[in-house]
Order: sequence, then C-alpha cells, then structure tokens
Amino acid sequence: LKDIEFIRSYYYNKLELIRFDSNVGEFVGYTELGVKNAEIWNKDPSQIAAMRAQREAYCLHNIGIW
Repeated sequence: LKDIEFIRSYYYNKLELIRFDSNVGEFVGYTELGVKNAEIWNKDPSQIAAMRAQREAYCLHNIGIW
C-alpha cells in the first residue's frame, strides 16, 4: 500500500499543463501557463491538503475493489 500514488493531471489540446503527484506533494507545471498556475495553487494550503487527502480518500478506499 505504500507504493500507491494519486496523480491528477490537467490537459489542454492533448498537452499536459499541470500535474499533482501524491509522492511529490505539490503541483508541477509543464508549460509556461502550467508553471504559473502551479505556483498559485501550491501557495494555497487548503488546495494542497485536499489533493494530498485524495490518496487516502480515493486510492486506498478503492484498493479492495481492484
């Protein structure tokens, strides 16, 4: 269960702009716009806490189903 990770990616025109990876613990931008948005989102503690909680709420909750 320790190697399970939650990843949420945001795409536009098949190009990945931003990704949240539970192993990294913050948003990472892959384009100019993505980097700017990642910086803004990473400054919001409630946004980061909500995304970090998704690993437990979504991944670990559903592991028995898979």
